[in-house]
Amino acid sequence: MAEENQVVGREEFKKRLKEKGLKVTNQRLVVLEALETSSNQHLTAEQIFDLVKADNPEIGLATVYRTIQVLLELHLIDRVNFDDGSERYEIVRMGTKGARHHHHHLICINCGKVFEFEEDMMEGLETEIEKKTGFHVIDHEVKLYGYCKECGGKLIE
Repeated sequence: MAEENQVVGREEFKKRLKEKGLKVTNQRLVVLEALETSSNQHLTAEQIFDLVKADNPEIGLATVYRTIQVLLELHLIDRVNFDDGSERYEIVRMGTKGARHHHHHLICINCGKVFEFEEDMMEGLETEIEKKTGFHVIDHEVKLYGYCKECGGKLIE
């Protein structure tokens, strides 16, 4: 059973910015908000820009790119690549125990839809790897390619 998870919020963002000696600006907050409100999507920098530009016409694309870099450095967002030529971003989710929540991506090779799979089945494997090799895994990314239901995938019942 997947543990409940939540996105890292505005207050945590402000705290991390201040810890790094960075200013809390309206532009940074609106970019974070756009990612929070679209937390079930994987947005490109240009899509984030389009979202924030609607209510903040003064913001520039360069500001969005710089803010994305800050968010990445503060570990508040992840960069994901679905092999479609675009880098996409998603907000980091935290589990109920305060640990980073991992989820995996299912990618339809026909229509390109991306689905999230919330169960983290890798923890046992990571533990086993560390026991056998001494290698301590700190992060992982899983992408599974196949066909969605609409494109010919079949549910196992």
